[in-house]
Amino acid sequence: MSAMLQGSLRKPITRLITPLCRALLGLGISANMVSATGGIGTVVSALFFFPRGDFLAGTLVSLFFILFDVLDGTMARLSESGTSSWGALLDSTLDRISDASILAGVLLYLINSYDRLTNVVIIALVAGGLVSYIKARAESLDIECNGGFAERTERLIIALISIGFNGLGVPYILAVGMWILALASVYTMVERLLIVYRATRTA
Repeated sequence: MSAMLQGSLRKPITRLITPLCRALLGLGISANMVSATGGIGTVVSALFFFPRGDFLAGTLVSLFFILFDVLDGTMARLSESGTSSWGALLDSTLDRISDASILAGVLLYLINSYDRLTNVVIIALVAGGLVSYIKARAESLDIECNGGFAERTERLIIALISIGFNGLGVPYILAVGMWILALASVYTMVERLLIVYRATRTA
């Protein structure tokens, strides 16, 4: 699912942002600096706005910093040094932290509100982290573990849409979105476990 989204959008988005990426590199701004700014900005904004219940403002500010993640990969490829293992690790780590901070911010709000949706968000948070962990662990074992129903792109879209529209006062949208996110994350986690299991059985 994510591969379809990324495959259809990658080329036009890359063409659109390439001039901006070249300009940033010309100013001496590196891909790693952009990754760090986007990751730290997402964490700070999510943990500042969401626990206070400012869901619309938090979504808009977090989305602004999440979009930095679109730039860093292209900047790394355009730079003289090219992509690096450190840059890839930094970007991946910051992605995991920023993703978790979004749900953690919502979780803090729900806990303070004694909301029954708390357990659903905990499931979504843990399962989402395990989706990424399984892929990373599989790749360390030289097992390809791509694909799945809800990869990072889909999970972010579901989370931000439900949180943002909740901020606009749409009834039940947060509950619906978090239930979908939790179920999709658990399903994807099981999918990836099965991918690794089949790979080990045929090896």
